[in-house]
Amino acid sequence: MTLIKSISGFRGTIGGKPGDTLNPLDIVKAVSAFASLREKVAGTNGYRRKIVVGRDARISGEMVSHVVCGTLMGLGYDVVNIGLASTPTTELAVVMERACGGIILTASHNPRQWNALKLLNEKGEFLPPEEAQKVVRLMNKEDFVYADVDHLGNYIKNYSYDQRHIELIKDLELVDVEAIRKAKFRVALDTVNSVGGVILPRLLGQLGVTEVKGLNLEPSGNFAHNPEPLQKNLGDIMDMMRREKSFDIGFVVDPDVDRLAIICEDGSMYGEEYTLVTVADYVLQNTPGNTVSNLSSTRALRDITEKYGCRYSASAVGEVNVVNKMRETGAVIGGEGNGGVIYPRAHSGRDALVGIALILTYMAKLGKKASEMRAMYPNYYIAKNRIDLNPGTDIYGILQRVKEMYKNEQVTDIDGVKIDFPDKWVHLRKSNTEPIIRVYSEAATMEEADALGKSIMDVVYSMTNN
Repeated sequence: MTLIKSISGFRGTIGGKPGDTLNPLDIVKAVSAFASLREKVAGTNGYRRKIVVGRDARISGEMVSHVVCGTLMGLGYDVVNIGLASTPTTELAVVMERACGGIILTASHNPRQWNALKLLNEKGEFLPPEEAQKVVRLMNKEDFVYADVDHLGNYIKNYSYDQRHIELIKDLELVDVEAIRKAKFRVALDTVNSVGGVILPRLLGQLGVTEVKGLNLEPSGNFAHNPEPLQKNLGDIMDMMRREKSFDIGFVVDPDVDRLAIICEDGSMYGEEYTLVTVADYVLQNTPGNTVSNLSSTRALRDITEKYGCRYSASAVGEVNVVNKMRETGAVIGGEGNGGVIYPRAHSGRDALVGIALILTYMAKLGKKASEMRAMYPNYYIAKNRIDLNPGTDIYGILQRVKEMYKNEQVTDIDGVKIDFPDKWVHLRKSNTEPIIRVYSEAATMEEADALGKSIMDVVYSMTNN
C-alpha cells in the first residue's frame, strides 16, 4: 500500500487500485475533504472563496492538476492555477490572492513515480496537525456536498507569481543586489528536472550573477538522479565544478525548491546542515534575535545564536512545528537542518530562493570563497540510523524507558526523546509511516556520532529482546 494519509497531506505512487495509491478517485476524495473544511474561512476576514493550485514538474503533475482543479470547481471554489511553481511560490500566491487555502502538487524529494497533495491554510502555511487530522477523517467518511450548476467555481490561470516571488526577494532589506552584481559570481546549478529550472535562472540573473551553468534544468519530471539533495546523489555537479574550476559556488534544490544544498568552489559539499547556519549568521549580524530549528538539526545553529547573545529554541520535527515555535519565540530566522531556510521577513515557509539570495549577499560582503565561508563554523557530523521493530511493538513505551534511563542528562520529549550530552546528542523518534524508530546523533566526528547512535540502539534492542 503506497497511499499515505498524514498531517503533511496525501502522498503515494501513481496508478493502481483505489485506496492503495494516489489515483484520481482518491485525489477527488482528499481534495473534497480539504475544500469542505475551508468553508469556515472562505468569505471571512477578507479571505475569498478561492484556492490556489501550483505543481512541480512531475510527469503525473498535469493529470493530478486537472483532477484537483475540477474537483475544487465542483465544490464551488474559484481556482487560481499558477502552473509550474515552487512550494514557496505557491505559499506566497495564497497570501497575495487572499485565498482561503492552497494545494501544492509535489512529492518533494520522492522519486518520479510519486506525487502528493500538500495542503495550505489561508496564511500559505501547512495545516496544523489537528486540522490535518480532520481532513483525513472527513476523507474517510466521504461526507461531501458539491455545488449545483449555478454555483460552480471559476478557473483562472495566473503565471505571474514566479516574478512576484523574485521581486519580493530582491526587495528584502538584507538582499544586496548591487553587492552580488559587483562580485561577478559564476554559479553552478542542479535543479533535478523540476521547477527550479524555471525560476532559479531568472532569480540569479536578476540578482546580477554574471554566469549560470546548469545541469538538469529542463522541467521534464524525468529526474536525472535521486531528487533528494544529498552528497551521494550529486556526483555530476560536484565533478563538473572540480573539472572546470571556474565556479564560485554551486546550488542544488529538490523538485519543489524548498530545500537548498550548497557546493563549494572546489566541488566539495558545504554540508546541508550549514545552509541554515550560514544564513542565520548573516541575519543575526544585522537583526539580532531568536532562532529555531527542529530537534534533529545541528547544534551549530545554537552555537551561532548564542555567539550573538540571542536565544535558540528547538521544535518538534516538521515545518509546521518549526513555524509555530518561531512565532511563539519571535524568531528572526529558523528552519530545518535539511537545507530548509525560513525567513519570516519574506514569509513563513522554507524557501531555497530566499536562502540563495541571502547566501550570495553574505558571500559578496565577506569577499570569501565558499569553502572559506564554511570554515568559519564549528564542525559537527550527524549520523542517521534506524531501528526496525515488529508491528505492534510498544514504541512509546520503549522511548519512555530510554528517557528514564538518561534522566540525569538534558532530555527533551516534545517529539520522541532527545538526549543532550555536553558535546554531542542523540534523538530517537517514531516514524509516522513505518514501525521504526529513527535515530539521529551528532558529535565532533562522524565515527563518534555513529558510535553514539549505535550505543543507544543497543539499549533499545536489549529492551525488545527481554
